[in-house]
Amino acid sequence: METKVISGVVFSRLPSSYIRPESDRPRLSEVLECNDVPVIDLGCKDRGLLVKQIGDACREYGFFQVINHGVPKELADSMVKVAHEFFSLSVEEKMKLYSDDPTKTMRLSTSFNVRKETIHNWRDYLRLHCYPLEKYAPEWPSNPSSFRDIVSAYCIEVRALGFRLQEAISESLGLQKDNLKDVLGEQGQHMAINYYPACPEPDLTYGLPAHTDPNALTILLQDLQVAGLQVLKDGKWLAIKPQPDAFVINLGDQIQAFSNGKYRSVWHRAVVNANRARLSVASFLCPCDSANISAPKELTTGDDQAVYTDFTYAEYYKKFWSRNLDQEHCLELFKN
Repeated sequence: METKVISGVVFSRLPSSYIRPESDRPRLSEVLECNDVPVIDLGCKDRGLLVKQIGDACREYGFFQVINHGVPKELADSMVKVAHEFFSLSVEEKMKLYSDDPTKTMRLSTSFNVRKETIHNWRDYLRLHCYPLEKYAPEWPSNPSSFRDIVSAYCIEVRALGFRLQEAISESLGLQKDNLKDVLGEQGQHMAINYYPACPEPDLTYGLPAHTDPNALTILLQDLQVAGLQVLKDGKWLAIKPQPDAFVINLGDQIQAFSNGKYRSVWHRAVVNANRARLSVASFLCPCDSANISAPKELTTGDDQAVYTDFTYAEYYKKFWSRNLDQEHCLELFKN
């Protein structure tokens, strides 16, 4: 495949480099609607109830949706709008930002890791490092002209939301509220603005195949018009219907390791649509590279032996990027 973006290009058939083998296709007719996804009201005044609801969701699902989360609706709407504006730019304009180097802190790319893949994914994405803002925002796109201001404001709000959630997750494990944040250190923040163009043959490919997230916490702003996120629960793929004014919260591998396996970093994937493009904005909170990820002693006493060896986030991330996205769970490589 010639390395280029797929947004803004018209395809009547799916190019062969995107076609999955028959054993590895989404089988969309077999996917079920997830009607009981936890929706947690962060405006709840009963702290004990809120913490319990989050703990139950982390244990049973590994993901949940939040409402009354404090991120202004106007800001979330502006984030979606400016993201659409960016992907509506001409191919020539977007290609000025293109790179297939995953170490770059700002880049437009396609698929997942085009340097080493044999089969590609039906996705373009803009990847941004977001913290500290004063370091990274100046390198972000200047077209659209409002992009940096809107995305900066959004990043600040989402980071604050992520920290509130981490405190509740820590409490739900019976720990002090800052325990998780203390282990993760000075957290990095990344963003992937994902654009999945309408696909001529959605049954043959993925926007992103099944994977878990290598970071600590993912905060996803979904396209309300086009569903595409699916999660694996009890061996079945479930479609997550976007909920107005909600974020999908997804636990990453680092929280599974920190919780000594009590909480789940869930397998999830993105499928594509024949008629409409889909956009999502994924914000990632990541441990600092030197963070030593280990379960607290409160979670590894008695019969609860440590499930995973201690590792630094840098060690984990390097291992994650050296593999294919849909290989076995990377955490398996760090088991005791």
